[in-house]
Amino acid sequence: MIGAPAPTAGRGARPRGRSLAGGQAHPRPFGERQTGAIERAFGGMDFALAGAAILIVAFSAYTLGVTTQEDVAGDPYFYVIRQCIYAVVGIALMFALARIDYSRFRELRVGLYTAMIASIVLVLALGEATRGSRRWIELPFFTFQPSELGKLLLILTLAAFALEGVRRTSEARRTAKLLLLGAVPAVIVFVAPDLGTGLVYGVITLAVLYIAGVSWKHFAVLGGAAAALVAIVLVITPALGTPILEPYQEERITSFLNPSEDPRDSSYQINQALIAVGSGGKTGRGEDATQSQAGFLPERHTDFIFAVVGERFGFVGAAFLLSLYALLIWRALRILTLSKNLYGAMIAGGIAAMLMFHLFVNVGMNVGVAPITGIPLPLMSFGGSSVVVTFMAIGILQSIYVQARLSSRNGAPAIR
Repeated sequence: MIGAPAPTAGRGARPRGRSLAGGQAHPRPFGERQTGAIERAFGGMDFALAGAAILIVAFSAYTLGVTTQEDVAGDPYFYVIRQCIYAVVGIALMFALARIDYSRFRELRVGLYTAMIASIVLVLALGEATRGSRRWIELPFFTFQPSELGKLLLILTLAAFALEGVRRTSEARRTAKLLLLGAVPAVIVFVAPDLGTGLVYGVITLAVLYIAGVSWKHFAVLGGAAAALVAIVLVITPALGTPILEPYQEERITSFLNPSEDPRDSSYQINQALIAVGSGGKTGRGEDATQSQAGFLPERHTDFIFAVVGERFGFVGAAFLLSLYALLIWRALRILTLSKNLYGAMIAGGIAAMLMFHLFVNVGMNVGVAPITGIPLPLMSFGGSSVVVTFMAIGILQSIYVQARLSSRNGAPAIR
């Protein structure tokens, strides 16, 4: 009604712009407002985890930039530009996944698992053969490796299947089911042949089984079965004249035990990597890094990029890089303990196990204590699929962290 007096505040209401004491309301301090804006923009993410990942990929771009300038004629920054593009795409996906409740993937377990199997089967039919192995599908602007994405999909789906019917199924049947679900993609990838990725699938399966609470007796049986399988693959079948592994795979697995036996053939890569790492000293050789610059070190932008770091930047550079990985893995394990439910804990554990296995095997083969299996160094080795999928995995970890914080703020009890 025109001219009517404005309604008065009810009893106990605080007039706009007034404090409870009757004075003017005090605005929030600038620092608090800034922190609130940052949290709204980034969704309360784990900055240490994201920072470690971004620093590693930045170190990768710099290392590629000073090492591969003469690898592609007329394009000295071929690898650097592409690695940066992969990193930008991966970081964008990391932020996007951090804003999604990871629990939704549990409902999509059948579709995601089917898509994973279909993609790694498709690569056997349509994939480009490189050195006798089919791992990649050539796309217009990108070379896609389905087995890399399959690692993350296996973690998401296997963790979901581990919770399905947990109270209605016997423990032995549940263990057998999870092992079968993990073994199917591992065997398909092994047929490619891609021994390294097949091993990663196996490690992921064991990590999820462990966090799911599988009995130690089952792990004892699995250990015995694994030992028998190794004996069959490396000893029995070659003795019978029907080897399972390709000759180059068998040489790679056994050559690290005695790298001086055949320095010009099967042990060549290990010996060149050892020379590169050993010659780096404390602070590295810089521009005088002849092993990586003169082409003696093979696959210096992928499998043996850690040897490049050791030669060019020395112990200091290698220690800095390993410290970033230690921070990355520590935050992943920390998120495992913070998860609001068992599903998130299994996902975080699977991702942490995947990252640790990649790190230990790749660095191990660069320093001669592990066989050469073609496993990349996460976020350091050049490769679009590996970089993008690793950032996606970190995005899932961020989602678990964000959801855990929201759950603790709301006082919600942890659920399965």
